[in-house]
Amino acid sequence: MKPFWLKLFLPVIGILVAMQSYAQVCTGSLGDPVINQDFGSGTNPGAPLSTSVTNYNYYNADCPNDGSYTIATSTNACFGRSWHTVSSDHTGNPNGYMMIVNASNDPGLFYTQTAEAGQLCPNTTYYFSAFIGNLILSSACGGAATKPNITFSIETPEGLKLNQPYNTGDIDTSPEFTWKEYGTYFTTPANVTTVVVKMINNAPGGCGNDLALDDITFRACGPLIQSGFGASTGQGTQELCEGGSAKYSLKADVTGPSPVLQWQANYNGQGWGDIQGKNTNTLDLDFQNAVKGIYQYRIGVANGSDIASVGCRVYSTPLTVTVNPLPVVAAIPPKTFCEGYPLTLEATGGATYLWTGPGMQPTTQNPLVINSATPANQGTYTVVATSDKGCPAAPVQVQVKVVPKVVASVSGPVPICAGDKTQLTASGGLYYKWTPSTGLDHDDIPNPIASPLETTTYAVNVSNDGCNDDTKSITVTVRQLPTADGGGDKKIFEGQSVKLNGTVGGDEISSFAWSPATALDNPSSVTPTANPTDDITYTLTVTSQNCGIATSKVFVRVYKKVTVPNAFSPNNDGINDLWNIEALVTYPDCSLQVFDRYGRNVFKSTGYSKAWDGTYGGSQLPEGVYYYIIDLKNNTPKLTGWVLIVR
Repeated sequence: MKPFWLKLFLPVIGILVAMQSYAQVCTGSLGDPVINQDFGSGTNPGAPLSTSVTNYNYYNADCPNDGSYTIATSTNACFGRSWHTVSSDHTGNPNGYMMIVNASNDPGLFYTQTAEAGQLCPNTTYYFSAFIGNLILSSACGGAATKPNITFSIETPEGLKLNQPYNTGDIDTSPEFTWKEYGTYFTTPANVTTVVVKMINNAPGGCGNDLALDDITFRACGPLIQSGFGASTGQGTQELCEGGSAKYSLKADVTGPSPVLQWQANYNGQGWGDIQGKNTNTLDLDFQNAVKGIYQYRIGVANGSDIASVGCRVYSTPLTVTVNPLPVVAAIPPKTFCEGYPLTLEATGGATYLWTGPGMQPTTQNPLVINSATPANQGTYTVVATSDKGCPAAPVQVQVKVVPKVVASVSGPVPICAGDKTQLTASGGLYYKWTPSTGLDHDDIPNPIASPLETTTYAVNVSNDGCNDDTKSITVTVRQLPTADGGGDKKIFEGQSVKLNGTVGGDEISSFAWSPATALDNPSSVTPTANPTDDITYTLTVTSQNCGIATSKVFVRVYKKVTVPNAFSPNNDGINDLWNIEALVTYPDCSLQVFDRYGRNVFKSTGYSKAWDGTYGGSQLPEGVYYYIIDLKNNTPKLTGWVLIVR
């Protein structure tokens, strides 16, 4: 006895079987895959297949030779780049395996897939399919590569053929590697639940006939099932907001004689399961306080008691109820704004927003912007966020404070002398910021202590709750301290005069003078002329009206005048017997050297505590002219000349 949907679809199946060069597809409804050979996943290469599956040799790399295969996740630059580079299996899983086949030179059987006892149901039509791709580039083999050509033969273990052998025809090359599904139908006889699928390569190997094979499946094929919300032709999806309530009636319509029905559900992708007791073509749903997630429903159809086996069922297209989550809107902390400044509030987490607040019309603006805040804008604002699915979140409130403007005032200090301090005072707000901060002990208090080194104007920003509402400025006048500079020490010879190079500075100078006045032409001048006869220290004193005095000392060194006689007569007559150099004794560090006309050094001394008597080495020198060099060691030019010894 044939299953009820097989009677309905035999004419269609006959036509499809006759069209062997075309892929056959199910025009009714399909069941879940009873068998799905996807070769697994892992790292390259995968483990070899059983010898009961293929008679080809296993090759442990991704480019097998003729008559060989490998289990791999990819191929890359095989045979001088005559193959496509394939980066993943049919499902796009980069770790998924596929069977890579390099055909044998001898056409014949290369792959066997067995559906074991109990996996299939008797008296049931199945759709068998596999995904195949031609690995050869169009340019390979001079454009004349052999094309894969596969025949699917489905048999019982005893060799009874269950289908008219299905042929894929030549599988063409393509610019890019392409997976294509090829399939055929067969019907299991009564009491037959084990079938064998054989794949026969009809073309020889050599240059070409290389292919990739993946996702080999058996799926029940049955009558056309229509289903929808409210009617079998109704829409296939419904949407609901989290926490909402709704009732739905799902309707199904099966073409052909009345089958046995079973509704299934799949919650959030956890897998399909039967809904107990739901065996009519109508399923009523009642959502109360709905929990977010994806709820799918479908109806399974089978022949009589076969409904108990999932391998015998076909299913309707799933109907989906999506319970959309509510937007998650972040809490908005209290906000403080300054009067006259923009007021801005922003919510997140939704697609659209509705704002309400004090003295304003509801608005969908987000961020909410009030260009110039006033005290009337202070209060509670409420925003309702709505998702892109139209689901509104719970209202979120934010408290807004508007700080009024303040009027700043400052009080001024009296002028100070450099190095002194004064207090600045500001008022009118809660927070203060002084600029510049140079010379202040603090720049963020209302009454800092100021000690600038020069006259400085300070500005203070006075605010409430961080609002820079008003700015005032104040100038601290700094009187510079008096300064005195005598111009440095001086050196003169007795009888000479020198100008003292004094300078004075500072603010509000009341007087300046040199002391003592001894040998000064004008003690009240900054640059008087001095002609002292002895060493002396002068002091320049500068007096400020408010900021004290300053002094500077200048030492004037007076060198005694050195007179060098140009003759003496060392003849022991008691008259002019020694070379007496007047005042040379006052230069204790001086150096004196005397040379004869031949350059011989006949006398030398440091200091001149004892006058020269005209001798050299204890003997009197002859009468004549001698030459001298005197270095006073005071950074003055050396004294040179001659002296005559007269006998």
